[in-house]
Amino acid sequence: MQLNEFLIRFQLQPLSANNITSAPAHYPGREAAVLIPIQQIGGELYLILTKRAMHLRHHPGQISFPGGKFEQSDRNAIDTALREAQEEIGLLKTNVDVIGSFPPHKTFTGFEITPIVGIIKQPFKLTIDPGEVASCFRVPLNYFKQTSNRHLGQHWRKGKCYEVHYMPFEDKFIWGVTAAMIDLLCRHIDNYGLIK
Repeated sequence: MQLNEFLIRFQLQPLSANNITSAPAHYPGREAAVLIPIQQIGGELYLILTKRAMHLRHHPGQISFPGGKFEQSDRNAIDTALREAQEEIGLLKTNVDVIGSFPPHKTFTGFEITPIVGIIKQPFKLTIDPGEVASCFRVPLNYFKQTSNRHLGQHWRKGKCYEVHYMPFEDKFIWGVTAAMIDLLCRHIDNYGLIK
């Protein structure tokens, strides 16, 4: 899929909270935001994902989008997502064209995460902050668009069973809210099955 087609499909569909498939929280969430960074390389679109550092308190070693908790200096979720992306992977705020956001995802770990969708304008050098990120990688959006690569499973937490998304890619295992956001993005641009 080319960038122009992606933008048309993204903007044609209304953003609806009804499409969110992450597990509901049973208590108020801490506000956070992530950037879903989309980069065009050689005519193909890629999502940039990170593997969180193992020493982190929340979700160590998990695959995620660049992002983090809201800080008082942030005006809104867009500020949070762009600030965190710059800190974590060296993606300058000025190098991102924000095209929209999805409603917040509530997680069973107590976060309310707003996904911000942004197009990377120019190639950039990944500069990883080892304090937060163990590694960073790109995945073709076409890989996730194939429904055979997007799965639903069950996850038990504190005696409760939750339905969770998961998406294996090469030697990586993408699951939870990150996978739910990818699934939502793919369903949003699918335009009711018209993508070939």
